[in-house]
Amino acid sequence: MSDSFDLDGRRFGMVSSTSSTVDPDSPTVFDYHERDGMVWGEYEGDTVRIGRFVGSREGERLSVRFTHVVDATGEVVGGAAESRIERHDGGLRLVETFHTADGEQVSVCAELPAQ
Repeated sequence: MSDSFDLDGRRFGMVSSTSSTVDPDSPTVFDYHERDGMVWGEYEGDTVRIGRFVGSREGERLSVRFTHVVDATGEVVGGAAESRIERHDGGLRLVETFHTADGEQVSVCAELPAQ
């Protein structure tokens, strides 16, 4: 039986975040890779010039560490995130609680159609 929460090759766009207003025309976009429970990827857009993450997935739970460069200031931000993977509108959605030096934040990302 295939794993319906496998994130390999999936792309997600940020829908909402408590840390910033999301630009609906240019949201941060996350590209995921997964193998044997290891997860990694890259992201950019909106307020992020470039970002990377690495972590693991067990079932519908995702745990990652991330680092990115803020577009406007060039500041490097790092942190950790825990996500719950949910089925939503025919795809997947990630509900993420993440921690940076600024404290705890929550974001939601929705799977984007395959290109």
